[in-house]
Amino acid sequence: MRDHPAQAWPGLTPIADDERIARVEAFRDRLRERRTCRYFSDEPVPRAVIEAAIEAAGTAPSGANHQPWHFAVVESADLKARIREAAEEEERAFYAGKASEEWLEALAPLGTDPDKSFLNVAPYLIVVFAQRRGGIEPGEDRQNYYVNESVGIATGFLLAALHAANVATLTHTPNPMKFLNEACGRPDHEKPVMIVVAGHAAPDATVPLHALRKKPLAQITSWL
Repeated sequence: MRDHPAQAWPGLTPIADDERIARVEAFRDRLRERRTCRYFSDEPVPRAVIEAAIEAAGTAPSGANHQPWHFAVVESADLKARIREAAEEEERAFYAGKASEEWLEALAPLGTDPDKSFLNVAPYLIVVFAQRRGGIEPGEDRQNYYVNESVGIATGFLLAALHAANVATLTHTPNPMKFLNEACGRPDHEKPVMIVVAGHAAPDATVPLHALRKKPLAQITSWL
């Protein structure tokens, strides 16, 4: 017997199966157009777009509904420059010896290197933090659950929402990332997960052919 406060399941508008299939295929095809962008312009994006995309991310499911995420939106040119400087320091160490040969070999077809100029060209850097402790109420200090899984789903929602608005994105993960706590004024119990770079693609932006390869359905699915 349920003894917790609840409301009736809101339900979804009934639709025919052919409409159901058409909708999901259209959504799939829209997401198939998404590409990681490494060449941005400084053309502005309305703040309302970023806010709506983060609100969409905030609807993601999470452990105990604690919503263990925080999105620090960086638009200050000075702070973006500081983040780029710190990130490139870590990247130089990565490419100079921290990364294994196998890892560098895997990255080679994408043409990545220590230069992260996109970090201070794109209008927004959205730094995603995972909260080990928190809760749903402001000021709570409770254990959060399934933090990595929850934040990963929310970040996926964020990328899909930005793509729906024709905003180009890149997920950047300098390692280590602890400098982002200080840069963004976030507490130690929050773990920086990634930087989502968001803006318009530069007019001459290109995508490596290797990045266009996606595994087919038969390779990523099993029916049991």
